[in-house]
Amino acid sequence: MAPTPHVFESRFRARSYELDGFAHVNHTVFLNWFEQARFDVFEQGGFPAAEIQARGWGVYVVTLQVEYLKEARQGDELVVRTRVGDMTRASMVFHQVASAVGSPDEASVVASVTAVWIGTDRKPARIPQEVRAALGV
Repeated sequence: MAPTPHVFESRFRARSYELDGFAHVNHTVFLNWFEQARFDVFEQGGFPAAEIQARGWGVYVVTLQVEYLKEARQGDELVVRTRVGDMTRASMVFHQVASAVGSPDEASVVASVTAVWIGTDRKPARIPQEVRAALGV
C-alpha cells in the first residue's frame, strides 16, 4: 500500500503593495506564495533550503500550470495547501491550492508544479529516499 502524501500548510496575508490596479492580489503574487510554500514543504519535512544547498542538491521547476478562480483582496488571509503527487525517479509534481482561511473548499488559485531533483553534478538525479519519506511519497 502506497503512503498517503502529507499535506503541508503555509499562511499568507495579502498586503497593500501586492494589489494590482483593480485592488485585488496580483496574479504573480500567488506564484511567489506558491514558491515559498514549496520551500516550506521541504523545511517542514526536515530539509530546509540551507540543508539542500549544503548537500549540493537542487530542485528546479520545469512546468507550472495555474488556474485563477477567485480574487483575494488586501487583508485577506489565505492558506496554501501543498502535497506532492506523482513522483518519478527524478521529478515530482506539487499540487497547490490557495484558499481563504476558514473556507478550504473555495479555492482562489490552484496550481500544478513539476520540479526536477538536481544532484551534486547539477544534472537530474534520483530523489533520495529520505526526501521521499519526508514528503510522504
